[in-house]
Amino acid sequence: MAKEVVGYLKLQVKGASANPAPPIGPALGSKGLNIMDFCKQFNARTQDKPGQLLPVLITIYNDKSFDFVIKTPPAANLILEALKKQKGSAEPNRNKIGSITWDQVRKIAEIKMPDLNAFTIESAMKMIAGTARSMGVTVTGTPPWQQ
Repeated sequence: MAKEVVGYLKLQVKGASANPAPPIGPALGSKGLNIMDFCKQFNARTQDKPGQLLPVLITIYNDKSFDFVIKTPPAANLILEALKKQKGSAEPNRNKIGSITWDQVRKIAEIKMPDLNAFTIESAMKMIAGTARSMGVTVTGTPPWQQ
């Protein structure tokens, strides 16, 4: 018989560096989960992505066991990584922090595709371009679907 799901927990953790310190420890401890078990499993599954911020969806069962799914890094972090910047613009409509090309947008969209609500790469690229615009990043060149 299937286990009964009692809740979900969303966290953002840097790859291969989960430890029982806050915010992970208190979040898992309050649900009665084994903190070290999560940390060991997470670090083992994210060894290839050290330092990247990764969203995690933890499914909690009634016997205090859990499963977790590791999502792709947030689009904003991938855009900032492409620009080699620390944070977006405080006033994105006035102050631009940089620009990226449509090729870079395509690479980010391909990385994010499993987690996006899009069927085609073009629609995923439009979503990533919108995120970039809201951060004060301009997308240069002509979009591939207009050529």
